[in-house]
Amino acid sequence: MSETVNGAYRPHGNADDDRYLRPRRTCLSVPGSSRKMIDKAKGLAADEIFLDLEDAVAVDAKPGARQTVAAALTEPGWDDVGLLGVRVNDWTTPWTYLDVMEVIDPVLAAGGRIDVVVLPKVAEVSHIHALDLLLNQLEVRHGRPVRGIGVDAQIETAGGLTQLDAIAAHPRVAALVLGPADMMASLNTRTLVVGEQPEGYDVGDAYHHVLMSILIAARAHGVAAIDGPYLKVRDVEAFRRVAGRSAALGYDGKWVLHPDQIAAGNEIFSPRQADYDRAELILDAYAWHTSQAGGARGAVMLGDEMLDEASRKMALVIAGKGRAAAMARTGERFVPPA
Repeated sequence: MSETVNGAYRPHGNADDDRYLRPRRTCLSVPGSSRKMIDKAKGLAADEIFLDLEDAVAVDAKPGARQTVAAALTEPGWDDVGLLGVRVNDWTTPWTYLDVMEVIDPVLAAGGRIDVVVLPKVAEVSHIHALDLLLNQLEVRHGRPVRGIGVDAQIETAGGLTQLDAIAAHPRVAALVLGPADMMASLNTRTLVVGEQPEGYDVGDAYHHVLMSILIAARAHGVAAIDGPYLKVRDVEAFRRVAGRSAALGYDGKWVLHPDQIAAGNEIFSPRQADYDRAELILDAYAWHTSQAGGARGAVMLGDEMLDEASRKMALVIAGKGRAAAMARTGERFVPPA
């Protein structure tokens, strides 16, 4: 795997696929049955926007929502969105095939844009294989690059947790996404509040194992790790607190359900300015000191801190995320000694 500017690695050798280089700090879910919400989403600053055909759409409204989403994705107004997609229903339902054929097929036929398909309740890699086969055929049919559309695989069950490595390794997968509500139900977690600690669990984080398992699989295979939504959408301070936990672990971003959560999410999943400036300084200093001009040393000093190759890798993570978020340096610059 080769290093990339977003702080992780390019997955599966896709060195030229910029779908993997764009930030995913906030991934906005928009109900596919709401024309009003879809139109409003076009002007929002989320890094990824996907129109939802699954939980946000009632069963009787799904056929109409497919038509609404297909029409919306062929309209102008999406140019400023980093990643654009649709969430289909999962393979245990009777709707997945129709979601693909009545939305993705006509959008591609009309020259529209779909960067990602969010696939919920992925319990085994066969779910990815099935979607991959359909998308392969549509991409060939419409002259699009094969596997140009990525899949965000939602991990929402105990079974999915046991299959993380195989799911993340599939070349169509671009991100692993925690589905917290269904995961809590699958694990029989004793709570009705999504995103908060269950009452009685007063030491540590009840969701730490789940979060770390998803993160480790994502990093092992070079795909993004996305935390799930926080459902108390008007409590921005609580959102910041919960999002801060997964950001600290190293997650790339979090689902958002309301415009009020976007600015907070973009801030939380970007590096702090001082950290970004320090990371860029470390990279510059280490690059010079390890060069022939700087003495070709493997361990060097920057002020009172010793730097080595591991320091460079840590700095690359922070600097890469800052660059992907279009941050500008404001701090000290490295000046080679005379």
